[in-house]
Amino acid sequence: MSDDYCFACGAENPIGLHLTFDFDGERVTTRKTLPREFQGYAGVAHGGIISTMLDETMCKFIAAKYNERAMTGRLEVRYKFPTPVEQELKITAWAESQRRNIITTRATVETADGTITAEATAKFAVVALS
Repeated sequence: MSDDYCFACGAENPIGLHLTFDFDGERVTTRKTLPREFQGYAGVAHGGIISTMLDETMCKFIAAKYNERAMTGRLEVRYKFPTPVEQELKITAWAESQRRNIITTRATVETADGTITAEATAKFAVVALS
């Protein structure tokens, strides 16, 4: 089964985010400059897009760190400041804990000046996808 049409990371999805990821052994990072098409209020990224990027980065962390596929069981996002469109953002994810097949992760969205505009915590269930 191919993930090439995933809205967040699929290379084949013509309207997707096309996120790509780097793994340093402890954290996964992606960088993205959102175009105006993804804004809510003028100049501000839509919260749903921010949530999508946080969720996908945490999921990719699990794939990179544990070589597992996982599904989001719970996602909590805290929007701290408006996240700008048309500026490079850095999204970073890492593990908080693991208990059996549940992995708890955290992630942040950060602007070029280091401001964390959003942060998330999620619980993922490791699953076997056919």
